[in-house]
Amino acid sequence: MNTQITFASLGLAEPLLRAVTDTGYVHPTPIQAQAIPQVMLGGDLLAAAQTGTGKTAGFTLPILHRMLQSAPQNRKAGQPRVLILTPTRELTAQVEESVRTYGQHTSIVSMVMFGGVNINPQIKALRKPLDILVATPGRLLDHAQQKTVDLSAVEILVLDEADRMLDMGFIRDIRRIIALLPRTRQNLLFSATFSDEIRELSKGVLNNPIEISVARRNTASELVKQTMVMTEQSHKRDLLSYIIRESGWHQTLVFTRTKHGANRLAEKLVKDGLAAAAIHGNKSQAARTRALAEFKDGKVAVLVATDIAARGIDIDQLPHVVNFELPNIPEDYVHRIGRTGRAGSEGSALSLVDKTEIKYLNAIEKVIKRSIERTTIEGWSVDMVKAEPAHVRADDDRPRRSNAPRKSAGNSGARPAGRAGDARRSTGGRSEGGAGRPAGAGRPAGASTGQPRHRSGPSRNGDGQRSALLGK
Repeated sequence: MNTQITFASLGLAEPLLRAVTDTGYVHPTPIQAQAIPQVMLGGDLLAAAQTGTGKTAGFTLPILHRMLQSAPQNRKAGQPRVLILTPTRELTAQVEESVRTYGQHTSIVSMVMFGGVNINPQIKALRKPLDILVATPGRLLDHAQQKTVDLSAVEILVLDEADRMLDMGFIRDIRRIIALLPRTRQNLLFSATFSDEIRELSKGVLNNPIEISVARRNTASELVKQTMVMTEQSHKRDLLSYIIRESGWHQTLVFTRTKHGANRLAEKLVKDGLAAAAIHGNKSQAARTRALAEFKDGKVAVLVATDIAARGIDIDQLPHVVNFELPNIPEDYVHRIGRTGRAGSEGSALSLVDKTEIKYLNAIEKVIKRSIERTTIEGWSVDMVKAEPAHVRADDDRPRRSNAPRKSAGNSGARPAGRAGDARRSTGGRSEGGAGRPAGAGRPAGASTGQPRHRSGPSRNGDGQRSALLGK
């Protein structure tokens, strides 16, 4: 980062600089230093930035600046000037929170829109003038079909985490939404990677874009210590419980492949005396919001999540990420471990790998262009595995041998919270899962209901202390 560059030197409007000062930031991150001036100029932008690089402020700040520079004479109800599309509810809430944080000294009105909650408060909010709309594709199309939102005056379109939206099957929804927008507009596309699919999408959305990138393609954070342990699938729950309890880990984010697997693992950890919770698409909106808030506040030590549900979790100093199962898409590994090692702080990413996951491991190491350090857990023995009934020990968490996405058995006791939020969409067969606004220290409070608002292996060292996994 160039410490000579400050937010004040970027030419942002005074109310925005005041808000930035309120947050305690002085120097922009690399993506912010490059993106903010380009967005302020009004041209299209194609940007590659990993999770945790500060990209959200990289587009919200200059968008707010442009809104202040060209305030319309007559704003119409339900007719946003800016549309920001994100893949999940968590990320939608997080982005709109950023808009409110940096726009707190302005009269700019923003609104968050996603599924899994009652649509009526959103319809009521759309009856008032609106500047910036942050939405997931499914719920936005619901409103468009009911003619409760008017996209004919959108001046700026942002596709955030576009690679994830493609992975979740939202390409048709995105195209349908773009067809409702004015032809002349500014377009910003942010992605963790510049895959062939992203470049193909950009051709149909962007017009002569400036291209910026703040990291090599698919490069995992240098601040994240990556290790892996070979173990059997049936031993993983006991092994993870042992590691967390013996190490005294707090704020540990654990990724599972399925919703059912997340539930079972969280239940196991709670049974072993750990404060744990699970979030996934079948959890109610209130339960997911509560679990996220308690995780951030430290009341929940272990949060077990599926990939989609974890999107948007934004904790500057999250110390530990665990891959309970490896993802079958290598880039998802990069997204997962990007949850830690943020804001200049170090983090650890531990993967528990069963022999059936070796092909996924090889693919991940090829993408990140490095080998993940193999390690063992001091003091751990398979004799410590607690016997479970055969019907419980079934390997329904085990990765399939094909690369096809596994269909989750789900939580048999739970029902989806809403059509556009958790229901399978015909356009892509993926869910638009995500929880409500994560509660963060120093952030403006408020529920995200859609109402507008202004504004190396472990060993013992010479002292006999534990090192690596069990020493921190």
